[in-house]
Amino acid sequence: MFKGFSRFLQRPGERLKTLFNPESAQAGEDATPTRKVLPRDEHNVSRQNLSESALKVLYRLNGAGYDAYLVGGCIRDSLLGNRPKDFDVATNATPDEVRQLFRNSRIIGRRFRIVHVRFGREVIEVTTFRGRHGEEHAGNVSQQSDDGLLLRDNVWGSVEEDAIRRDFTVNALYYSVTDFAIHDWTGGLQDLDDRVLRMIGDPETRYREDPVRMLRAARFAAKLDFRIAPETEAPIRELAPLLLQIPPARLFEEVLKLFLSGHALQSFRVLRERGLFAMLFPESDEALNEQPWAVKLVEQALANTDARIAQERPVTPAFLFGALLWPCVQQRTPRIAHEQDLPEIPAQQAAAQQVISRQLQHTSIPKRFSMPMRDIWELQQQLPRRRGRRVFQTLEHPRFRAAYDFLLLREESGELTPGLGEWWTEFQKADDDGQRQLMADADGGPPADGPNGKPRRRRPRKRRRPTNKPTPPTLDD
Repeated sequence: MFKGFSRFLQRPGERLKTLFNPESAQAGEDATPTRKVLPRDEHNVSRQNLSESALKVLYRLNGAGYDAYLVGGCIRDSLLGNRPKDFDVATNATPDEVRQLFRNSRIIGRRFRIVHVRFGREVIEVTTFRGRHGEEHAGNVSQQSDDGLLLRDNVWGSVEEDAIRRDFTVNALYYSVTDFAIHDWTGGLQDLDDRVLRMIGDPETRYREDPVRMLRAARFAAKLDFRIAPETEAPIRELAPLLLQIPPARLFEEVLKLFLSGHALQSFRVLRERGLFAMLFPESDEALNEQPWAVKLVEQALANTDARIAQERPVTPAFLFGALLWPCVQQRTPRIAHEQDLPEIPAQQAAAQQVISRQLQHTSIPKRFSMPMRDIWELQQQLPRRRGRRVFQTLEHPRFRAAYDFLLLREESGELTPGLGEWWTEFQKADDDGQRQLMADADGGPPADGPNGKPRRRRPRKRRRPTNKPTPPTLDD
């Protein structure tokens, strides 16, 4: 994989030992970790590729007499040859002690107390080594629900105990600036070389502690193109409903990580294969199975999102959620129109409200995203209207560009017959004369004022009824 690494793993008689021996493969926290150290000359993690802010945190903690390591994704990605973006520090200093060392920091969280140290726009997350469940530290004890869900976990421990408390072996690699070596207590280096994602400890127990770990397994498998170890994958489909007990606000953050990290399409496929997508978007999952164009629309939206991220172009969750929930809106609209005897536009508005209300029970959607999303949906009813001032009002709408892209997506997926998107493409390019001609051409054909280009029936004007009031007398009378 990189200089010295495979050689280190293949030394005769000294292949890496995992955290668990064959007799205690599911020992979890009761296992005794065996540390392996990868020296500086046998790995490719360079301080030049690490955050200067993260290094400042490490050096200051070390200078104050504390142990401190870079840990997690930043080390995993560096070893894979990728440039890390987020940097996490693990230390034996408590949150209060870290707070005293850094004035530019604040303690966050109650369930897991951590410290955010801010350097301008960059935030370095500092966590205290976690200890074993059931033990007490400075009056702190861990708490679990009857189902095994961790409710509170602020028990501090050693770096060895912290390693076996992390989720996956490849995320439990520690880098020290005291010797510039990588310390591995769980066999993560071997799994990294084998490109396998393996849960530390008994997977079912660890998923019950925190069901979001199932989403993390899907995300890392998609992002890293790793296979999930059979014993790690086995309980996921059965335990997927545990996600329903996670607060919607937290799941919203997880959805952003899944779909706005550059691997949205593959994440979507991994989630669906393992029954996890239905826990995040239950109505969407139903609609995807019932409408032939829906899967293609969602997958194309996710592929476009990945492409924009690769090009370092902006993306918005409003468009993403709009695509994920649009099949639900389209599925509900005709039913509401029939049941409530409503025209298509009010029926769609009512369907949108119902879809969003149901979705909020699973993942929160802040109004700064849900309102633009609804604008995009409602503009789908305005785009077929290509006459008079309506055209320019639509063109000047703040969400026009997103709605136009959404229209192209609908045509590409097969939901709509192509044609309207091309008209709007030409209209945006045309000069005044060209725009008048395009509107005239649209006006010369069948009326296109109705939703989705369907002719709209025009109501006859009401005639004024003659009044029976007597006329006022004139001078001639």
